[in-house]
Amino acid sequence: MAGGVVLVSSSIVRPVSSSQLDRTKIHLTPFDLSLLQFDYPQRGLLFSKPDSDFHLISRLKASLALALEIYFPFAGTLVRTENLEDDTVSFFIDCDGSGARFLHAEAKSVSVSDFLHPDGSVPDFMKYFFPADDFKSCDGVSVPLLVIQVTEMKDGVFISFCYNHMVADGVSMWSFFHTWSKICSSGSGFNHKPLVLKGWFLEEIDYPIHIPVSETERSPPNRELSSVPITKEWIFHFSKKNIKDLKAKANSEIASSDMEVSSLQAVSAHMWRSIIRHSGVSRERETHCKLVVDLRQRVKPPLEKDCFGNMVYLASAITTAEELLDRGLGEAALQIRKLVSSQTNDTCKSFAEDWVRNVKNLKSGIGSKVGDTIVVASSPRFELYNKDFGWGKPIAIRAGPSNSISGKLSLFQGINEGSIDIQATLWDDVIVKLLADVEFLEHVTIA
Repeated sequence: MAGGVVLVSSSIVRPVSSSQLDRTKIHLTPFDLSLLQFDYPQRGLLFSKPDSDFHLISRLKASLALALEIYFPFAGTLVRTENLEDDTVSFFIDCDGSGARFLHAEAKSVSVSDFLHPDGSVPDFMKYFFPADDFKSCDGVSVPLLVIQVTEMKDGVFISFCYNHMVADGVSMWSFFHTWSKICSSGSGFNHKPLVLKGWFLEEIDYPIHIPVSETERSPPNRELSSVPITKEWIFHFSKKNIKDLKAKANSEIASSDMEVSSLQAVSAHMWRSIIRHSGVSRERETHCKLVVDLRQRVKPPLEKDCFGNMVYLASAITTAEELLDRGLGEAALQIRKLVSSQTNDTCKSFAEDWVRNVKNLKSGIGSKVGDTIVVASSPRFELYNKDFGWGKPIAIRAGPSNSISGKLSLFQGINEGSIDIQATLWDDVIVKLLADVEFLEHVTIA
């Protein structure tokens, strides 16, 4: 580690018992396998420092073992099977209780104030507060499916994690994190209802799914990285009033009572238009706004809202840069609304069936190197500031380095009611231009 972060210990935490180990195999769907070459998502929460008599590390590890008993897939292993008859491979999750990795680190010279810059900039050293070292989903055959890092600071604690996206999505991960915090806070386990696995499989698809070997191999290091502009992280805060004003502006431009856009769609459209305006994209070029869509309530029959697993995929709103910039906020928000509304059971089935018939381009990633795409990840609907491990609620939420292309936006619940924080990964020059853009800043709160 670096950036003032020193690794104290690394250990494996296993479920307290093996009562669930008879549920040994979880097949992976096209939605899961499409993420085979994706980085492990990384998130972290900043807390004040507990009293010394809290026994921080021992309590966190003991409660994690109890939480893993409930959320047993996180303690499993990704298994790769060779299909010699057709030169393909298959994957499944073996719930074998192998455990999660727990990293204990210290950053004694770093304070909470070093972390939280008033202007919204994210310090470069923050990447060392996250556990993944370029892990991709396909690496789950040799690395844990869940890694936790607890970094003790001068006056705070940062609890971060990374996880294999084929095993779970944000809904499942934050549910696990909430359960872990409740167990730690109470000092013991509680009567948690049994985990409900997603269980969404199409009859038209044979499992396990066969994937060409070439699509499962890691891409060689990109020798052209030196020519790619440097990206930086920045936090943009949207107050409750900012959001209300953006929504009103977008809907006034649409002038259609039955096509009203939501607050989230208006904020996403504002970011899309503002970023593309400063990305140097030609007006004729197509631009994409990719959204992570939760499919639980969109398939038929609908799944339980909190069922465990990965039930998201990326859907794209597409237009030209010229249309995006000339037709206003309302039209951009309407494009996003139409995209979300179009994600139906038939859309889900078509995606899954088409994917199996034509498995390719798994290594293409989530974005673009030419600045024509934004990716809207995470969700401000996730309740994050109620995650209390026993010494107080979080001070801030941060995303760690993963799938870091210019245009990646991680949306989080703001600390103030009704607000949204967006952690943006953008080219350095785009950030500079955004911070000088009066039209953009009119709807953003800068400290």
